[in-house]
Amino acid sequence: MDWEFERVAGPFDFTEGPVWMGDHLLFTDIPNSCIMRYDPNTGACDEFRTGTNRANGLTLGNDGQLYACEGGASSLGDHDADAQDGRRITLYVDGQDAKVLADQFEGSRLNSPNDIVVDASGRIWFTDPRYGARDDMELDHESVFRLDPDGKGGYGIVRVTFDTTRPNGLLVSSDGRSLYVAQSDPGPDVKRELRRYPIQDDGSVGEYEIPHNFYPHRGIDGMRFDEDGNIVASAGWTQSGPGPMIYVLSPEGRVLDTNPIEINPTNCCFGDEDLQTLYVTASDGSLFRARTDRKGMVVGQV
Repeated sequence: MDWEFERVAGPFDFTEGPVWMGDHLLFTDIPNSCIMRYDPNTGACDEFRTGTNRANGLTLGNDGQLYACEGGASSLGDHDADAQDGRRITLYVDGQDAKVLADQFEGSRLNSPNDIVVDASGRIWFTDPRYGARDDMELDHESVFRLDPDGKGGYGIVRVTFDTTRPNGLLVSSDGRSLYVAQSDPGPDVKRELRRYPIQDDGSVGEYEIPHNFYPHRGIDGMRFDEDGNIVASAGWTQSGPGPMIYVLSPEGRVLDTNPIEINPTNCCFGDEDLQTLYVTASDGSLFRARTDRKGMVVGQV
C-alpha cells in the first residue's frame, strides 16, 4: 500500500511533537511557543496552549496526562526574554500552569529537552541535546535522561547515556528491555545512527548496537512504534540521498518499507479511531497525514 500524504494544516513555523489524544491531535509549533490542536472530523486547527517555552516533543503518560519537553529559546539559537524559562520537562493540565518535573541535573540546567516517552512502568525518558547556540550550556554532555517516580508525586532524575552527542528521537520497547535512540548530529563527518541500548534490571543501559546507519544523509528525527514493534521513523531530507522519507524498520533495523514525503519530516504518530492514520509534522511547519496499512501501538504498551 502506497502512503499518500496530504497537507491538512499549516504551514506554521516549525512543527513537531504530534500526539494522538483519542479524538484529536496535538502538535507543537516550536518558534511560536504554541501547541496546536487538529480535529480530523472538522479539519479545524486552533491553539490549544500558548506560552510553552518552545515546547518540542510531547507524549501521553499511561494515565492519559500530557508531558512535554520545553526546549527554551536557546534550542533555536536565540535568546528571547519570554522563552528563558524553558529547558525543562513539564506536565500540562488544562486550566493550570505547567508543572515542572525536572529542569536541572546535578545543579546545572538542562540543555534543550527534545523528545520524550513514558514506559509501561511510568518512568519518563527524554533526550537533552543542544542544537543551535551553545554559549549558555551548563552541562558538558548531551545525554538521555530518565525520570523515576519517587512515590510522593515527584521524580528523581537519572543520566542514562554517556556516549551520545546529539540524541534526538527515542523509544522504549514494550517489554522494557530496549532503548532506541536517534543519534543525529548535524554537519559533515558525524554519526547519524539508530542505536539500540539493552536496558538492564537496574535501569542502566549496556553497550549499544546500530540497527541502521543513515550516514551520510539525514538520520532519524522523531519515531514511533507500530503495533508489531516496528519503528516508524521520520528521516531523510531534500539535500541528499533518497529524500524526505517515512521509514518502517524492524527492531533489528531491516528496512521494511519506505514512504516518500515532500518536505523534511520532523516527527510522526498514529491516530484516528483505528490508529491507522499516520500524522507527520515537518520542517516547513506543516501537518501531513496518510492512511496506512499499519496500526500504531497503543499508549501503555511503550
